[in-house]
Amino acid sequence: MKALIALILLVQLPIHKAVPAAPPAPLGCDDPESEAAAEVAVNYINDHSHHGYKFALNTIKDIHVVPQGPNNYIIFLELDLLETKCPILSPTPLANCTVRSFAEHAVEGDCDVKLKKLDGTVSVVASKCHSHADSSEDIRQICPDCPLLASLNNTEVLEAVSAALNDFNSKTTGPYLRLLEIGRGQIQYHPAHIVAVEFAVGATNCSAEEAKVNVGACQLLPEDQSNFGFCTGTMVKRPSQDLNVDCQLYGHQVSTQDIVLLSSQDTSAGLAPSAVGFTNHNLRLSHHNPLASESSSSEIFHSILSAKPVRKRAVAEAAQHDKVPHPVGFVPPPPPCPGKIRYFDI
Repeated sequence: MKALIALILLVQLPIHKAVPAAPPAPLGCDDPESEAAAEVAVNYINDHSHHGYKFALNTIKDIHVVPQGPNNYIIFLELDLLETKCPILSPTPLANCTVRSFAEHAVEGDCDVKLKKLDGTVSVVASKCHSHADSSEDIRQICPDCPLLASLNNTEVLEAVSAALNDFNSKTTGPYLRLLEIGRGQIQYHPAHIVAVEFAVGATNCSAEEAKVNVGACQLLPEDQSNFGFCTGTMVKRPSQDLNVDCQLYGHQVSTQDIVLLSSQDTSAGLAPSAVGFTNHNLRLSHHNPLASESSSSEIFHSILSAKPVRKRAVAEAAQHDKVPHPVGFVPPPPPCPGKIRYFDI
């Protein structure tokens, strides 16, 4: 009898089924979690860039989250970045780097980034970026006489870089400096003819005096002693002639970057072959984190592109919902994406 009662009670016990984890709530581009992921992405992009300048976040254009399992998500980000005044070799933290103003002929970066969030930790799987300078026509509309970016191998730019570096080396009491890379060049024709240049340099094992005797023997310091820096120069060609140059060495620093020294490539003009004919150094086109156990780069960015129509449909559906009449005084919430513009739109 007791066995029968036990069997009846067992049959009446509720059956608990495993409930799948709820999908994450949709993220807006200005949500704190989205901004935290974007910060990780921007730091990764700058850490894997070898030329030009650091970039800062301007706008989160889109975000898409795909659940992969318990506490495991894939995040797709579409970002707008702006070039700062900090060279990529500068030890200055990105938070302290000034974004170039629109009138200084700004450079914009467009990036697609795939990240993984596992147990609360966000890491980058891959990034794909390109950058471009604003059009000269846009600059002329707001500042007709502002200097415009010139090609990095422009004859006047090369002349100004050479003159500025030679002038500095002829007066310095420190180490002889060699050109690493031309960062940018701008030319203004009215009311004066001015060429402004920026370029990266490296200290050599020679003093400036020793270089006068045999400059060919002057080599960049070895990696464990390396000392990089940055110079700005201004050559006035009309109405009078003048030359000003200022160089700053950063001191030896242990970097996490794989710094690609142009001196080991084609440095006759301080330019990597990929920069010849362009006004700015393009962001690295694509980078796949070798530590991430994910798909190939082509599969990664195909998945990024596939995720975008999903977001567009969601935005369209939200727009239809907003057409429903609301009470007087109702303030509609901002659209989830794109996010706020931190500096200016190009």
